[in-house]
Amino acid sequence: MYCTNCGRDLREGDGFCSGCGRPTGPTAAGSGTPSGPAKRLVRPMKDKKIAGVCAGFARYLDLDVTLVRIVWLLVAVLAGTGLIAYLVAWIAMPKEYGPAGVAAA
Repeated sequence: MYCTNCGRDLREGDGFCSGCGRPTGPTAAGSGTPSGPAKRLVRPMKDKKIAGVCAGFARYLDLDVTLVRIVWLLVAVLAGTGLIAYLVAWIAMPKEYGPAGVAAA
């Protein structure tokens, strides 16, 4: 087995290349856990209706934003804590303006 980055000869059980440090094995090839950026709970300024709290939770939980808005409204009306939780999330969640360098059209 060889390193795909530097070409060094690797042993079967090696998890990393001793020359360049690049991960080897099935997780490096994409069949294991995703190696993309970690999810962050943020308020997207592009997809917001009021403050972006529901859009942020929908993106974080991989749910439809309409479903999150309906559930949040039901919690606010029936339990009474939804409005306070929304305000706390509005203050606590950081804003996300989108990728840097993208101009608004």
